[in-house]
Amino acid sequence: MKIKHFKQKLEAEKVKLESGMGGIGRRNPSVPGDWEPVPSETGMESDLADQADVVMSRESNTAILADLEARYDTILAALGRIEKGKYGKCEVCGEEIVEARLEADPAATTCIKHL
Repeated sequence: MKIKHFKQKLEAEKVKLESGMGGIGRRNPSVPGDWEPVPSETGMESDLADQADVVMSRESNTAILADLEARYDTILAALGRIEKGKYGKCEVCGEEIVEARLEADPAATTCIKHL
């Protein structure tokens, strides 16, 4: 198995996700490893519609950040499996995950039989 290749793919996706999360969020200083939406200045807008736009934007960013963070966590877990020598094994049956599946999703945790 091309573990070095998959590690590079995972590292590249990790950097991409960190960049995406950094655009709408920041690392939570209170909770290591957690991200939070960037606080917005609400109440500064004179128009009620503008205030509503800020709130809607913050809620949208929160949802997007949650999705990105979930994928980020799966990437970190896959990198952890590489370090432990457990990468590419199905978590259900223990068989090797075919490389085509790992090419499609390098963070995959199960073989095709156990999707």
